[in-house]
Amino acid sequence: MYKYVKRIMDILFSLLGLVVAGIPMIIIAILIKAESKGGVFFTQNRIGKGKKLFKIYKFRTMYADTPKDIPTHLLKSPDAFITKTGKILRKTSLDELPQLFNILKGEMSIVGPRPALWNQYDLVEERDKYGANDITPGLTGLAQIKGRDELPIDVKAAYDGEYVRSMNIATDIKIICRTFVSVIREEGIKEGADR
Repeated sequence: MYKYVKRIMDILFSLLGLVVAGIPMIIIAILIKAESKGGVFFTQNRIGKGKKLFKIYKFRTMYADTPKDIPTHLLKSPDAFITKTGKILRKTSLDELPQLFNILKGEMSIVGPRPALWNQYDLVEERDKYGANDITPGLTGLAQIKGRDELPIDVKAAYDGEYVRSMNIATDIKIICRTFVSVIREEGIKEGADR
């Protein structure tokens, strides 16, 4: 029953999110195009349920010539690649809004482990220990509210495993509410390998 309720919640929340964020998303798109060359959206191969690859959608926050498949926190000088608009989008997590389309398509859920990059083999391997690669990845998750980019791979995977063991509607609602607090406080955001 839970997986059906979860899917209904995902559809309703993502549709509501797109309605509420529709005008802000248009404004963001205009700002991105006005500031630098390149597309409004950024797509990247990510690991989905059952380790199946899918294209994740984000607003582009970096210049078009930025290395595409390197996590931002591993770049030595991320500030050189991130646009002015991008810095604001990343701090507020507004760059993630296009993932509402991934949720509508069923590739993601509102809550679940954040989808790993296709080449984050260490994270994928750690998640295998907990069955975290067998569920739909999320826009937010337990690891996101427990430290996000500041967490070592093994700790992040362990939190993902904890979520797998305790998945229910009440847990999802708690994580969603805690996510809003984390975003407002800008918790766990780490840009660059040297930070």
